[in-house]
Amino acid sequence: MNPRLIVFFKVALCLFTLPILAQDKEGVEIIREEGQLRITIDGAPFSAYHFKNTPRPYLYPLLGPKQLHMTRHWPMKDMPNEEHDHPHHRSLWFAFGSINGVDFWSEGSKAGKTIHEDFITVQSGKKVGVIKSSNQWVTLEGKKICSDVRTIRIYRTGTEERMLDFEITLRASEGDLTFGDTKEGMMSLRLAETMRVKGKVAQGHIRNSEGVLDGATWGKRAKWCDYYGPVDGHIVGAAMFDHPTNPRYPTWWHVRDYGLFGANPFGLHDFEGKPAGSGDLKVSAGESITFTYRIILHEGDTAQAKVAEKFEAFIKEKKSDPVGGR
Repeated sequence: MNPRLIVFFKVALCLFTLPILAQDKEGVEIIREEGQLRITIDGAPFSAYHFKNTPRPYLYPLLGPKQLHMTRHWPMKDMPNEEHDHPHHRSLWFAFGSINGVDFWSEGSKAGKTIHEDFITVQSGKKVGVIKSSNQWVTLEGKKICSDVRTIRIYRTGTEERMLDFEITLRASEGDLTFGDTKEGMMSLRLAETMRVKGKVAQGHIRNSEGVLDGATWGKRAKWCDYYGPVDGHIVGAAMFDHPTNPRYPTWWHVRDYGLFGANPFGLHDFEGKPAGSGDLKVSAGESITFTYRIILHEGDTAQAKVAEKFEAFIKEKKSDPVGGR
């Protein structure tokens, strides 16, 4: 055969198969690996769910628009210009500082641990990927305090924006539970150093649903909160939405000017100066409590990203079944 014809057919074959290969990568893919679930969206890295040999499961890295790293790398990885404070701030995680008096927020010699038990669902999909798992909350000595079932839904938005829902049901499986009155918790992010409001390289801002800005957002109630700033020269942000079905909605925010970003409905003593214990919440033996949050990684500031409009759309959605999409 004519060599030129062979080259022509090879080029034609490549041009024909490339769109098919690209199409195959559309959607959210969750890949099982040792100690983690690696997550891609349309073939591009998004995050990994780490569940083995760690004080609690967490998502790291967290790649937003333009594949920018939106959360601090440390303590998972050493990078230049990052503060080495609060080693328990691991990218994106769920934890709380007092359940029956046990500290499940910190790490160290006295802190409890959240131990991954099993995966109920690991499901890739064209529109949404789902991770559903069961976990045990235990003391340092190994005494079980409670259990949880959590469902993380990662969405294919079709844009540079990244979006996930985190739903967790904590069950009083071992007896009565008391969620104590402390600021330390709960649904949390630790953002990139340049997104901070204060710090050596900080250029970020915080805005909540009530129009409160920056450091004044700490300890305030709001339906949502948005933390934005530059990463590698691009303005990006992380918005967290509190769901109306959550206990004590709208939540208080443990959001700090150094990059910590948490929703916490229990810390009334710290947030409002009320008597210690005012924020306690009891769950009777055999009962459960459920929290649902949405996290959006967006381009631009709060207004440019239309965070308020996206929150309104969020609260109008029907809650998903445990393994389905919206």
